[in-house]
Amino acid sequence: MKKTFLILGSLNGFLAVALGAFAAHGLKGTIPDKLLASFETGTDYQMYHALAIVLVALLSLRIGEARELVWSGWLLFLGIVLFSGSLYVMALTQVTWLGIITPFGGVSFLAGWVMLALSARKLS
Repeated sequence: MKKTFLILGSLNGFLAVALGAFAAHGLKGTIPDKLLASFETGTDYQMYHALAIVLVALLSLRIGEARELVWSGWLLFLGIVLFSGSLYVMALTQVTWLGIITPFGGVSFLAGWVMLALSARKLS
């Protein structure tokens, strides 16, 4: 799992930077400011949680593939897909009802952080 989470975290970090640049240079002035802000929020949260997934990979070197740690990595990744992904699709399509998906990603992020905290029990 450590390799999987290192790859997932790295790819999501890369995508967060690329999508942030796209928002700043390609979307500015082409979509309403409120939707641009939502897109940018998606890139911010994608980067924060990409780094958290890399942390999961690094922690797995120390404590192994503890069940809580594995759950943390997958929940953080699911949060990126649901939270950031829904904001991207909403901004690009201007279909704002898609925002109903976003809170599910937020809950996934929260659960991922809780599972990360619980994995601390495995530290010696």
